Amino acid sequence: MTAMDITIHASFLPHNDPDASLAFHRDTLGFAVRNDVGYGGMR
Repeated sequence: MTAMDITIHASFLPHNDPDASLAFHRDTLGFAVRNDVGYGGMR
């Protein structure tokens, strides 16, 4: 059996509260935020 590394390069997830969503994915799931991009009043 071989090990498999999985990398997520980009993620687009719908949300109502961008700060709560960011905190969940960063703090709870342990994802690293490399870029927080805004577009047309959204993040």
